[in-house]
Amino acid sequence: MSTDEEVAPYVPLEVFNGSLTGTGGDSLSENLNLYYNAGDIAWMITATALVLLMIPGVGFFYSGLARRKSALSLIYLSVAATALISFQWFFWGYSLVFSRGASAFIGDLEHIGFRNVLAAPSIGSSKIPDLMFAVYQGMFAAITVALAIGAAAERGRLLPALVFAFCWATIVYDPVASWSWNPNGWVFKLGAYDFAGGTPVHITSGTAALAYSLMLGKRRGHGTHELNYRPHNVTQIVIGTVFLWVGWFGFNAGSALSANLRAIMAAVVTNLAASVGGLTWCIMDYRLERKWSTVGFCSGVIAGLVAITPGSGFVPAWAAVVYGVVGGGLCNLATKIKFLLHIDDSLDIFAIHGIGGLVGDLLTGLFAADYIIALDGVSIGESAAAGGWINHHWIQLAYQLADGVTGMAYTFVVSAALLYIINWIPGLKLRATEDEELMGMDETDIGEFAYDYVELTRDVVHGIEDQEVASFGHKRNSSDLDQEK
Repeated sequence: MSTDEEVAPYVPLEVFNGSLTGTGGDSLSENLNLYYNAGDIAWMITATALVLLMIPGVGFFYSGLARRKSALSLIYLSVAATALISFQWFFWGYSLVFSRGASAFIGDLEHIGFRNVLAAPSIGSSKIPDLMFAVYQGMFAAITVALAIGAAAERGRLLPALVFAFCWATIVYDPVASWSWNPNGWVFKLGAYDFAGGTPVHITSGTAALAYSLMLGKRRGHGTHELNYRPHNVTQIVIGTVFLWVGWFGFNAGSALSANLRAIMAAVVTNLAASVGGLTWCIMDYRLERKWSTVGFCSGVIAGLVAITPGSGFVPAWAAVVYGVVGGGLCNLATKIKFLLHIDDSLDIFAIHGIGGLVGDLLTGLFAADYIIALDGVSIGESAAAGGWINHHWIQLAYQLADGVTGMAYTFVVSAALLYIINWIPGLKLRATEDEELMGMDETDIGEFAYDYVELTRDVVHGIEDQEVASFGHKRNSSDLDQEK
């Protein structure tokens, strides 16, 4: 067995000596890998892949909740948003959020097209290079948009949704992310805590979904027995939840931007809050229906994950239980908001992400602990954060409230205005026609289906119509068929 003297001493990494201008070093004359720990890089590449995995998880979760005739369109929107926002992030999104010359509200175009993004220490952490930080944060932008445009479910046209996605990422997500995470941002300077996106990701996506639902209007038959609210495929909901639950480790623990103890604690509280959130929601539904709802459990897991996101790198393990109970419970109750506002938020995106994000922000103001923040080995000594109420830093709750409420108000106003403008552009009307909605968005916009029997049913219907044309000289339309059903 080795003694302490036989263990090789730790050898510090080379200190980066390149200029912050340009790409951050000359790879032709020096080995730029020497400035970074291979373990940190490996973990961050893995975390990036885990966040990417969450996006089809969103698609499966939303698809399972919807009716089968629009099931594929929601999966399509999620993966299409990934492609679209990956380009937007490369083109100017990253620069607008994380440029070093940013104002208090938004960045400049210093890094347009990933210009001069390579080996210099990133603005997020000196432990990883710009390029690693850029691709990791790009996944955050993509999943935020994927969450928001789920509000188009069952009656929103795909092309306008994608146009909205690109514009929304530029004028809503990028400014909010910049003021929250860029060291020049006003929320960052104020001292609000947001480890992995309570406001930039969840409050913005949830509030945008509320605005989208308002501008689209209610689905045909909403509020009557004609509209079947039951999810069409609970198995897909479970699959989506599992993808999200696993991927969230990269989302929260990856936000430590290094392989360290703070990342481990973020992983611990993420899993614990998800577990308690799922159980809480399930129990609350049982008191009403006397059934142990699978959909309720999955919804609670997501609510717990959303709530813990802003505090995942700030709070101790025991606090995650509180996040799960309060987040799962309040998000469950928040599903009634859409009825009070008379808005058809068909997938409860605002209830889970908007309210869940705000709850997480506020709980972080209560439970943020200085000794958890210092687990990364960087936030120690004089630079240590003050923590929240458990450190007797009472003002922190006000900072968190200002962050969440401002993000929510800005997002709703700008999102509604953007949707109003897009809806008036020829060819970009947000909502499908009544006949298109009856057929389903899969047939209307994609021409493909999630299930083979949908195609088979269409063939049967068309066969009946062809026989009628031969016999009676006319063909029933979709409205006639719907009335006969």
